[in-house]
Amino acid sequence: MRRLLSDQRGAAPAEFALVSGLLALLLLAVLQFTLALLVRNTVQDAAAQGARVAAFADGSLADGADRARELITAAVGARYARHISADYTTVDGLRVVEIRVATPLPLAGLLGPDRGLEVTGHAALADG
Repeated sequence: MRRLLSDQRGAAPAEFALVSGLLALLLLAVLQFTLALLVRNTVQDAAAQGARVAAFADGSLADGADRARELITAAVGARYARHISADYTTVDGLRVVEIRVATPLPLAGLLGPDRGLEVTGHAALADG
């Protein structure tokens, strides 16, 4: 009986199956986190670019929102550019344009809760 319990034959494939499953799960989690960061950074950059367009001397809030929508749609898809608002506000006593984007937070591939992520972009107005 002792000899049967100490027999290690067949242990390597079982250990490989258990460890490789955990490593695959870890890899997928890292890839999903990377995708979420990519979407966040892309939308953040588009909001900032839209705010800069709206802050130009001849730009309007609609121009800024349209530019942000155009950039987001080109980069990650129209689903991520549905909820964009533009307004004037004050940050630290400085008058700025604010573009706010509420977008899905990708939790499984590109699928996730609508408006799960909200970012803003600011640009100072030339007239102060």
